[in-house]
Amino acid sequence: MKKEITLKINGEEVTAEVEPRTLLVHFIREQVSMTGTHIGCDTSSCGACTILINGKSAKSCTILAVQANGKEITTVEGLATADGPHPLQEGFKLAHGLHCGFCTPGMMLRAVELLDKNPDPTEEEIRWGISGNLCRCTGYNNIVKAVQYASAKMRGAELPNTDPVFVE
Repeated sequence: MKKEITLKINGEEVTAEVEPRTLLVHFIREQVSMTGTHIGCDTSSCGACTILINGKSAKSCTILAVQANGKEITTVEGLATADGPHPLQEGFKLAHGLHCGFCTPGMMLRAVELLDKNPDPTEEEIRWGISGNLCRCTGYNNIVKAVQYASAKMRGAELPNTDPVFVE
């Protein structure tokens, strides 16, 4: 028996009927057609499906769509504004923090929450903050640089050098 749910996804209200067993990641990708949220493992190990629910990061492969009823969801598609890309999106581009790009949406959303809680994290705090999200190809150094760039830009501080040739 289907259940009607209403969510606010990236600022827009979405009402739909779902099977009670539908995972939120499948609802977002298949019923709302926002494919930036990736499915990587279905066990919450990789973090590719990370979204924000009411501002807190969550792995959408472990949450039923009906559990998100009435909640505000942010996906990677919701980071950019009419003014341009989010500072994290800029940082990932400039610091080459995306490589294959599969983990990037989840990594960015996890970093959004990190920077909301701690606008000026140390390298160690960034590494700890994103530790629940796996990247299989970057080695994390450029991801850390991307988050440092976004942190500086969001605080209005001097922007760090993101050129990968000079990144240690």
